[in-house]
Amino acid sequence: MKPIIVLGGGGHAKVVMEVLQLRNQEIIGFTDPLTESTILGISWLGNDEIVNTYSPEDILLVNGLGSVCNNTRRKRLFHFWKEKGFSFANVIHPSAIVSTNAILDEGVQIMAGAVIQAGVRTGSNSIINTRAAVDHDTSIGKHVHIAPGVTLSGGIIIEDDTHVGTGAVVIQGLTIGRNSMVAAGAVVVKDVPADSKVAGVPARNM
Repeated sequence: MKPIIVLGGGGHAKVVMEVLQLRNQEIIGFTDPLTESTILGISWLGNDEIVNTYSPEDILLVNGLGSVCNNTRRKRLFHFWKEKGFSFANVIHPSAIVSTNAILDEGVQIMAGAVIQAGVRTGSNSIINTRAAVDHDTSIGKHVHIAPGVTLSGGIIIEDDTHVGTGAVVIQGLTIGRNSMVAAGAVVVKDVPADSKVAGVPARNM
């Protein structure tokens, strides 16, 4: 694999850097407008503009921005560098279980202990976070964050730009509409329309 530059120096960036180290992948360094020190022994390179000194043919990028309820900044960063011709690496923790029949698009990140079953499709720039479980034939859109400890039963559709909060449960066969937010700990038992926010057990509109 080509050497990697991580965009961002916050908590999520630290996690993905460690995963890359566990995978023995070469990391050139990371960019961040505020941090000017090393993280896990990895060098700070400067602001994002330093990426322009590299050729898209020579490196891969990793999106180090996390998201809490809103994926806009992470999505914007991904599109900005894609338009400049750069590609994003997938980041998969060694302890994650990923079916050989799952399809992962560009820039997908799967964290420690996550389980991705057969027939799952995950769109670009999405995060499947720590110990999340995604069961068979589930479709996850682009720029989605499946937070730690989420359980997605089989045959679910999670549309683009959606956030499913920590520990939420979604029963089988449902659709979570585009740009929606499922609150932490919610239990979703019916479809969620686009641009909605739901919370509670069972989940209701906020």
